[in-house]
Amino acid sequence: MKKTIFLVFDGLGDEPIPEFGNKTPLEYANTPNLDLLAQKGVCGLLKPDFLGVMPTSEEGHYSLFGYDISKYKIKRGFVTAVSANIDLLPGDIAFRGNFAIVDNDLNILDRRAGRIKDTKELIELLRSIKIEGVDLIIKSAGEYRLAVVFRGDNLSSDVSDGDPYYGGTMKIKALSGRGEYTALKVNEFLEKSHEVLKNSKANYILLRGASEFVELPKFKEKSCCIAGKELYKGIASSIGMDVLNVLGADGTFETNIKAKIEKAINSLNEYDFVFVHLKATDSLAEDGDYIRKKEFIERADIEIGKLIDKDILVVVTGDHSTCSIKKSHCSLPIPVLVYNSKLGVDDVSSFSEKECINGKIGEIRQVELIGKL
Repeated sequence: MKKTIFLVFDGLGDEPIPEFGNKTPLEYANTPNLDLLAQKGVCGLLKPDFLGVMPTSEEGHYSLFGYDISKYKIKRGFVTAVSANIDLLPGDIAFRGNFAIVDNDLNILDRRAGRIKDTKELIELLRSIKIEGVDLIIKSAGEYRLAVVFRGDNLSSDVSDGDPYYGGTMKIKALSGRGEYTALKVNEFLEKSHEVLKNSKANYILLRGASEFVELPKFKEKSCCIAGKELYKGIASSIGMDVLNVLGADGTFETNIKAKIEKAINSLNEYDFVFVHLKATDSLAEDGDYIRKKEFIERADIEIGKLIDKDILVVVTGDHSTCSIKKSHCSLPIPVLVYNSKLGVDDVSSFSEKECINGKIGEIRQVELIGKL
């Protein structure tokens, strides 16, 4: 593969917004550089690969990198544990957790606890919990996120999510006889965590993505990752990508996009494939803030101009769509553009969901993209 910068806008696709004249945030945004890349390259749409009720970030990214999620069955718990620097052992069961706020009847008031940032004291409270027959490993996974690993005998990942947002219930349920013991222990942890957190700024833990240890083949190219959030560093690390740190890259609206793009260009001296992740398009859409989602795309577009007319392969796409009105991930197709100064062109005049339908790539599954490249 030619030297490649692989730029992923998390949650890039969206649905039409009435306030934008029924255009999506991407379509409504002023993006002269992305449009020029689209005009000079080839475009298409990616059909998201997912196994549950809606696409997830881990399913989207692994699919983009060519990993068939129906074969490897990678769940959020595994990736969260890896991103939190937990060394999983065979037999461990890992969960992704959210600090949340519930009322006295366990109705969810805020599933991200106001996007709480400092959870050190909360983590220490959770580490005081004792469950007979099980060792608990609990670490922060950034902001309101945490990794919870259950270590012991006879544990199974054959249990449900404990997060209604993803189609589960507040209580973990066994999905087979193998999962009954694990469900019992996890629910005991949830009850005790609610008790120890009852006077805290977050008073409940939503768990999902029960995962066992997964052995993944390494990504074929000499590659690296530039990202602000731990999840995406964990995904990259799990397939053998080096993780590069960039000052000011924090995954927020204010993330240092300029430094990320410059680091990506310079990294091509050492690496063949540079994965650059931009998070805010997803988190803003999840908050219903389609105006700032548009503005973030415009901020990124300014820096993306540095990639034009370089003899490298530039790929711009998303891991999934995130619908701002619904405030959730959604299964809409994701626009993709592939640019190289010697590649050739199609009839797409701008980079948007509507325009990319007409692109030369057509509509393909996410997992097929790497093969196309």
